Amino acid sequence: MSQTKERTDHKSSASGDREFELFPHEAATRRWVLSPAVVLVILLSVFPLIISAYLAFSRFKFVAGGFEIVWIGLGNFRKLLTGSQSRRFLGAAAPMPWWGWALLAAFVGGMVFDWIRALRRSAGRVSAAARVRISAARLVTTIIGAVLLALVIRTLQPGGFPGTVVVTLVFVVVGVFFQYLIGLSLALAASQRLRGKRFFRTVFLIPMTITPVGAAYVFRMISDTGKGPLEPLWALIFGRGEFTWVQSPWGARIAIIIADTWQWTPFMFIILLAAVEGVPDSLLEAAKVDGAGVWEQFRKITFPLILPVSLTLILIRFIEAFKIIDLPQVLTGGGPGTATESLALQAVYEWRGINLGGSAAISYALLVLTTFFGLVLVTVGRRRALAQIG
Repeated sequence: MSQTKERTDHKSSASGDREFELFPHEAATRRWVLSPAVVLVILLSVFPLIISAYLAFSRFKFVAGGFEIVWIGLGNFRKLLTGSQSRRFLGAAAPMPWWGWALLAAFVGGMVFDWIRALRRSAGRVSAAARVRISAARLVTTIIGAVLLALVIRTLQPGGFPGTVVVTLVFVVVGVFFQYLIGLSLALAASQRLRGKRFFRTVFLIPMTITPVGAAYVFRMISDTGKGPLEPLWALIFGRGEFTWVQSPWGARIAIIIADTWQWTPFMFIILLAAVEGVPDSLLEAAKVDGAGVWEQFRKITFPLILPVSLTLILIRFIEAFKIIDLPQVLTGGGPGTATESLALQAVYEWRGINLGGSAAISYALLVLTTFFGLVLVTVGRRRALAQIG
């Protein structure tokens, strides 16, 4: 039997040698085939990223016969944080109220408590260097989170004025929260044995087929309190001539959040519906036999099983929501003033003003902000997955 095995191994090695002899240039061929795709990715992704990074630290201006790019280091970022663009970028801060300090202290305390608990759990399982990296990451996350929270609280207070950073955070956090909440509710309802649910499933997907610009124009007409199709309703609720969406800062922001929620809730709905319908019926039936109610079935079975999908879905929407530009540009033009101007819209306005360096700096600030929230969500999702496995 050993001789047969040796004969078989010899034949396989011989056939492999023959295949290698038949294709001696397979590696070179593979490189030639993949080279166009690699070059295309470099030209469309890496090269613009490098150029924009250089522009973020430079000043672009037209001169006789062409243009000139002057290296100014951190000048564009300094202008955003402490210079002439700081009010537009960060806003104007009011004094911190007592409940703001309490909320900030609760946030820092919760982060420190979670940090200590993570160190205790990792004791004896990871190296000292890994624990140092974990501690450094937690420290950076706590500092950035506390700064952003303090900025949101102080600029949204009476007497304060939110900049594009806070306005973008409001659009992202509030919009994604309601999109997930409504999408999950619709998914749970559509997964039940209801008459006509196929029709409603199709209707729920209609907003997703409309472009963001089209949705912005639709809500621009709907929110018109002077001559829009819902003018009698607005007059009945708010009084004729006493309310307008676009001239009130929070009214304009709410209109954009409603429009964004209307358009992107179907995306949440269709993914969550597939996740909810993927929950095994046997688990739900066993829980029902054990006397678990509807809320207990959802809290202990359905929600934990769809949590990985939910976190991935929220991550995708967070990344996309940070780039919101169509709705504020068409619906309000960033107004009144800059009350609804997002970071992406501010970058576009700077680019239109031939301030390419300032536009690139804003874009990289947006990249850092998106990356921070993305890493936080990924870390939370990984910890939840490990907790379920453990």
